[in-house]
Amino acid sequence: MVLMPTTTTTTTTTETTTTTSTATTTETITTTATTTTTTTETTTTTITITTTTTDTTTTITTTTITTTTTTTSTTTTTTTTETTTTITSTTTTTTTTSSTTTTSTTSTTSTSTTTTTTTTSTTTTTTTSTTTTTTTSTTTTTTSTTSTTSTSTTTTTTTTSTTTTTTTTTINPCTLNTYRWNTTGITMLNASQVTFPDEIFFDSSDTMYVADENSQVVWKLLKNATTATVAAGQLASAGSSASLLYTPVDVYIDSNNNMYVSDCHNSRVQKYVNGSTIGQTFAGMNSSAGAALNQLNFPLHFSFDPSQTYMYIADGNNNRIMRYPMNSTTGTNGTIVAGGAGAGNTNTQLNLPWGIYYQPTISNYLYITNYNGNSVMRWIPGASSGEFIAGTPGTSGSTATTLSGPIAIKLDSFLNMFVVDFSNNRVQLFCQNNQTAVTVAGTGTSGSSATQLYGPRGIAFDSSMNMYISDAGNKRVQKYLKL
Repeated sequence: MVLMPTTTTTTTTTETTTTTSTATTTETITTTATTTTTTTETTTTTITITTTTTDTTTTITTTTITTTTTTTSTTTTTTTTETTTTITSTTTTTTTTSSTTTTSTTSTTSTSTTTTTTTTSTTTTTTTSTTTTTTTSTTTTTTSTTSTTSTSTTTTTTTTSTTTTTTTTTINPCTLNTYRWNTTGITMLNASQVTFPDEIFFDSSDTMYVADENSQVVWKLLKNATTATVAAGQLASAGSSASLLYTPVDVYIDSNNNMYVSDCHNSRVQKYVNGSTIGQTFAGMNSSAGAALNQLNFPLHFSFDPSQTYMYIADGNNNRIMRYPMNSTTGTNGTIVAGGAGAGNTNTQLNLPWGIYYQPTISNYLYITNYNGNSVMRWIPGASSGEFIAGTPGTSGSTATTLSGPIAIKLDSFLNMFVVDFSNNRVQLFCQNNQTAVTVAGTGTSGSSATQLYGPRGIAFDSSMNMYISDAGNKRVQKYLKL
């Protein structure tokens, strides 16, 4: 006997999935029974085909369909329209039609007689819906044939999104002509304390340090204090021992609270470890001026890179800039990174370099003042030549484009350049890439009034960008409030 049942089951599922779009779905459901169902319907269809053959007897059990409908209300024949609006960005509608055909073939052969029976069975599934309606106190079970007509209308709205990107451009304040300081100075240290102040330094707490050439010490003035104390050297005692200084011209405090002092006439840079008053020679050789790589001759101002990996020293009488690693000690060889070709006013030479500034996070250049050359240069460390960016090389002057004895230099984060113009008794501000300056302190003539300077030598800024000038000829340090 051969039995060939064929079962064809067709299930059509329409699913609308709203993810990120603007979509409106309207669904109308008409029910011929007295039951209105919600749009959320879970249908579980289980098709089981069992074929049992006993000689010529075949039993086929097919199709178990369970439909569970949650009833929200009971009414007489009702048409329900439900509109669902979802506001998102994209609508994806997926319609899946699944067709399943199952063919089962059974062949039975006896010893003496072979009978082949072929049966083609087409099973059409009739849905019997069992609906359980639960009210407050009564449960009604209704068995009926339900015909559901679903009309789905999907409206897709295309939204055009405009993204506005705001770019913040920081304008260099120097170009707005508002980058100014009060021109009347406030005296922070006077002749009762300082005698010939040179360079100034502020630490992260706004404590001010001042190198005093003639007093042979470094002064320390705490923020908001009025009286300074000695941080290095001995007052009015010049010498070459570890506790003495001889014409200190610059000072710096590193992140570990170590202090460095340019000890000019001892041809060395001294390091004071974390508050110690006994110095260790960091660069150069004590009282041994020379041009060898391990020597200095009239070291003046210096600068550190932000990572405090190297110190850059203006080696005045050798007309060069020397670089020393932070683990340097007495006799350590330095590296010539600018100049070294003798005094002169060409772009391969320096002419008594005095002031120096280096900030590689904003510029690859060393900025150097040529005191005898009346100019300012910028120089990439290690290059064979630099370029003039302010003043007229070899020519002094008092105009907005000339300098006379430029001695100290600082730059802000916009590369605006502040130059202490010693012989012109003023401080000049050169906006970035501009060789015409604006006077921000002093009047251009020497004097002792609150608006005048007399032989200024150093410059620094506190955390509020107030400007401080060492007014050496007047034996004072002046403060100019930022406007």
